[in-house]
Amino acid sequence: MSDIVRHHTSTRMSQAVEHNGVVYLAGQVGDDPTADVKTQTQQILDKIDTLLGECGTDKSRLLWAQLWVTDMRYFGAMNEVWDAWVSEGSAPARAGLCSALAGPDYKVEIMVMAAK
Repeated sequence: MSDIVRHHTSTRMSQAVEHNGVVYLAGQVGDDPTADVKTQTQQILDKIDTLLGECGTDKSRLLWAQLWVTDMRYFGAMNEVWDAWVSEGSAPARAGLCSALAGPDYKVEIMVMAAK
């Protein structure tokens, strides 16, 4: 049986969970919800880099990603930052969605899975 390792755990959720050679990250939002779309996206990707590093992996090992925007007009700006960040030749399977998020000022949320 494979161990389950949880990182940054509260009563509600863990920010990262490792199991069976896969790292699952919770949905990440920017540190400054009042920032513009590009800034929020970069803040999120920086958080993802940190969490993946704590779990012993990195963005070159991404398997899957879901990206949410609150307005499809933000999709291009979010993609511009994402495209500059993702490792060349290592783009994950991905879905882009439009939805309300946890707070009214958040514009972007990103959730990923990566191999160890």
